[in-house]
Amino acid sequence: MNSGVGDDGAGADPSRLIDERIKSLPDWRGETLARIRHLIHQALPEVVETWKWRGVPVWEQGGMICTGETYKEVVKTTFFKGAALDDPTGLFNSSLEGNTRRAIDFREGETIDEAAFKALVRAAVALNTAPKKKPKAG
Repeated sequence: MNSGVGDDGAGADPSRLIDERIKSLPDWRGETLARIRHLIHQALPEVVETWKWRGVPVWEQGGMICTGETYKEVVKTTFFKGAALDDPTGLFNSSLEGNTRRAIDFREGETIDEAAFKALVRAAVALNTAPKKKPKAG
């Protein structure tokens, strides 16, 4: 699945592990992951970087926002609550059948709609931090 950096990263700084992952991908995938990371930080200066599931970069604020997975043909950004987000520009192009998650597969040579991507990231945090609705008593 992921290439480069070691498995679990136990005890290591997640930001450093993400740096290492990017450096271990000397092709378009490293550039794309770095660009995605930069856009997330632009949208959310207070975002927290974590490293989960034996080598997956994850960005969090008020809960998990999205991943940055690298595969041979795509860099995949999975939004944990993507099915609940408005996607007016149609960025989501993968994992569309699920009830919760949605993903964006970025392929070599594709450009990123930066404004739309940052809007999705901000919307994900708004959803994470929205007051929880209490179930109606029945």
